[in-house]
Amino acid sequence: MYITISGMGHYLGMDVFRLGQILFLEKEESNQHDVEAIKVCMEGGAQIGYVANSTYTRAIGTYSAGYIYRDFERTAKAKVAFITHDMVIAELLVETKAQ
Repeated sequence: MYITISGMGHYLGMDVFRLGQILFLEKEESNQHDVEAIKVCMEGGAQIGYVANSTYTRAIGTYSAGYIYRDFERTAKAKVAFITHDMVIAELLVETKAQ
């Protein structure tokens, strides 16, 4: 199951991503703009984006934050699989209900 990382421009940009890199996902329950927000952090805890939750930010064929939100308790990991000039796609590393 693949997800798109969005919002990188608001944090550390694209240069922090590497193929195979492990990302740390955490539900952001206090987010006032998105009740299914999942923030994405790198090792060490620096936030680097969000799991995309909109058809405008999500790559075709990847799952939204809303779709995976109930598939893990509070945190999960993902592994960077693809990097383009403006997009990062990662593989979710949890056993999900949909599988």
